Amino acid sequence: MNVADAMTPRSEVVTVEIPGTRDDVLEYLQKRAFSSVPVIKETDDGEEFRGLISRDALIDQPDEDQLALLVEEVPTIRAEATIQEAAELMLTEGERRIPVVDGRLEGIVTVTDVVHAIANGDVDGSAVVGDLARSDINCIYVETPLTVAERELSHAEVPYGVVLDDEGEMTGMLTEVDIIEVARVVEGEDDTGESIANEDDEWAWEGIKAVGGRYMPTRNVEIPVEPVSEFMTDDVVTVSKRLTAEKAAQLMIEHDIEQIPLVAGDELDGIVRDVDLLEGL
Repeated sequence: MNVADAMTPRSEVVTVEIPGTRDDVLEYLQKRAFSSVPVIKETDDGEEFRGLISRDALIDQPDEDQLALLVEEVPTIRAEATIQEAAELMLTEGERRIPVVDGRLEGIVTVTDVVHAIANGDVDGSAVVGDLARSDINCIYVETPLTVAERELSHAEVPYGVVLDDEGEMTGMLTEVDIIEVARVVEGEDDTGESIANEDDEWAWEGIKAVGGRYMPTRNVEIPVEPVSEFMTDDVVTVSKRLTAEKAAQLMIEHDIEQIPLVAGDELDGIVRDVDLLEGL
């Protein structure tokens, strides 16, 4: 199976265009629950692919409004490459979405596309999840404020947290999608002290010069402070060690999830992420 058989074609890929604003991207990611969005620029020679803007970039750079400064260069792949080659590239580069480029953007192939191929039996899904699961599990206490939980996921560099109750038992799942859905951009202002720009300073902001005061506009991503219990999914899908990658992929597609806890009896024993299924290829 080739990338061309699994990818989302350019005609169905929603993109953002330079020049543009971060608010367009944030709205798109919240509505579609994607981790990133492709960026293009129209030139005299036609459409030119520039890279991707991710959720992390929006949260980590809340004051940056220009898309050109938020975009990240990413690896690309050709449409004739195999699904196995795409899976290997995703794993080695740590990318969930690989633009399909041959002079111009032809489409996007994602981890979910590969999971679909495994679920449908288009590629080998015979590996058992017990051999693919990770034993290191990122966990969050159920009463942790969501602001702290977001930082925990960021520092752990994983998109999920298994939520534990007072007895240390699994009681839910929190993902970065849950967080981005309730995040919002808020405007404010900071005191600039004595270093207001002069009229001739190259770095002077037009907004500051127009106001003439000692304040500058700011923009921050605001995340609710209520506990994780208010935002988590409490009906958690689980798998056992002997389940095949194909069956696990089918569960991920059916429930629209990216990771499934591995259990042995009633005990939490590991985690199977969608990217782990790619290892089986």
